[in-house]
Amino acid sequence: MLQWRQRGGAEAEAGLMSLQPRDYQRIPARTVRTAWAACPKGTPAMLVRDRLDVLFEDEEFADLYPSDGRPGFSPGQLALVSVLQFAEDLSDRAAAQAVRTRIDWKYALGLELEDTGFDYSLLCDFRARLVEGDAADRMLQVMLKRLTEAGLLKSGGRQRTDATYVLAAVRRLSRLELAGESLRAALEELAEIAPEWLQPLIDPEWDKRYGRRIEIRKVPGGPEAVIARAEVFGRDGQKVLTALWAPDAPGRLRTLPQVEVLRQVWVHHYYWDEEGQLRWRDGHALPPASLRFDSPYDTDAHYCTKNGTEWSGYRVHYTETCEEQRPEIVVHVATTIAPVQDGQLTEQIHDDLAQTALAPAEHVVDAAYITPAHVQRAQQVHGITLLGPIVADHSRQAKSGEGFGKSAFAIDWDLRQATCPRGKTSSQPGTLRINGHEYLQFRFAKADCLACPDRHPCTASATRPRSIALLPQPLHEIQVRNRLDQQTEEWQRRYAVRAGIEATLSQTVRSNGLRRTRYRGLAKTHVQHVLTAMACNLTRTADWIAETPRGRTRSSRFHTLCSAAAG
Repeated sequence: MLQWRQRGGAEAEAGLMSLQPRDYQRIPARTVRTAWAACPKGTPAMLVRDRLDVLFEDEEFADLYPSDGRPGFSPGQLALVSVLQFAEDLSDRAAAQAVRTRIDWKYALGLELEDTGFDYSLLCDFRARLVEGDAADRMLQVMLKRLTEAGLLKSGGRQRTDATYVLAAVRRLSRLELAGESLRAALEELAEIAPEWLQPLIDPEWDKRYGRRIEIRKVPGGPEAVIARAEVFGRDGQKVLTALWAPDAPGRLRTLPQVEVLRQVWVHHYYWDEEGQLRWRDGHALPPASLRFDSPYDTDAHYCTKNGTEWSGYRVHYTETCEEQRPEIVVHVATTIAPVQDGQLTEQIHDDLAQTALAPAEHVVDAAYITPAHVQRAQQVHGITLLGPIVADHSRQAKSGEGFGKSAFAIDWDLRQATCPRGKTSSQPGTLRINGHEYLQFRFAKADCLACPDRHPCTASATRPRSIALLPQPLHEIQVRNRLDQQTEEWQRRYAVRAGIEATLSQTVRSNGLRRTRYRGLAKTHVQHVLTAMACNLTRTADWIAETPRGRTRSSRFHTLCSAAAG
């Protein structure tokens, strides 16, 4: 039985504690009697402990701790406390207090009633250790393994995936503010590390410009004044960078974090003109958003816009089971920078699920995750049926309903020819790439098109012949078949289950603030998302064990009245 003693967190922060695995599987008899007397129906912590036994063992975290030093606290118990903490949205102090005072938490952790718990700083230290490698994901896999052993989770079946935006924990800066604040942060760092080296570089105006945090709401004078202010920042920053890369400058200064940020910001937002002058980049000449960042204090936070929503931060993808006879369990969590599109995660999700033996038989996603290539790979590599709406034909003819869309052309794949509705055949197709995908381009003879009576509705060009771009045969057939299927009622009924993932995102947003990260950096944000998913799994498992009825979808009285009238 592990007894925890109250002590400060200095040893944990210094990394002086070693892991000495201990056995805490047996819950003390007095703790059992008192907990069930106080909570006769049980609590989520108690119900999950009874069904899953010990959720996390110390040995599963052995690689996160050194082999020497003073004995540390149980990482298995710290892991469970972290999940309970996120399940109830508690601060570190409140979670440590709950370990000391909550009888149901002592029951779940296997503690004596007199146990005084631990210092709250150990929770921060434990999360820092989870950032190393893939420890957070391994922690989720341990939970999923326990759920599988308890019969609450299995491979195959149906799963669904969706994503939502996550705001960074830092203020989003304009480009002008970013330039000024990056320089100010670098000057602050240099003033602390090498004041004697920096002092000769300082101009008299710098104290006024960079002596306090840069906040620029509006620059009088319009765009020209903004450019002028930006180029003042640029010249000052270039003076510092030139001195840093001079042969006699200390090499260690070039490796300082804020100095590296300053260098990257100047590469992203400035350029040298033909006359050798440093200039402010025009908005159209900027690097892509996936390379640029919006704050010198979190270089993983990037700008993105989707469906009218603009944000700076990250994107999180949750994949969960949707079986009627089992609880809905989050089985995969992926956190990316904001500009990474949903479809770039489809293959990774399938590979990760297959590696953990939790690949679904059917994976239900929205249009952002699915292409014919994704459908083909999911079936061939993992035997997964990827269900989702293939994007419709965006050609002018298909949108207007006039003329001949791609579906009106007959394709002979053996002869590699397309035949138009008037019986004219194309030449041998060439290849082209559109949005990273390879297409076959079938061109028709100019003479045939100019003489065709249907030329005007078929093509908008006054001089060029009609051409159509199609995916290679296997992908084209998948595209055509899926577009036909998704018009049927049977397909719509199967696809309706995808809407349930919106409830999971809503639950985690309301209970854990999923759309706003608590930390800086992609790795720490991912730890938050994994712990949030595990807290959701714990709550849902407890509700399943207790047979708590699911909440009904809310509906306004007017909507109910209209539905009754229509029925």
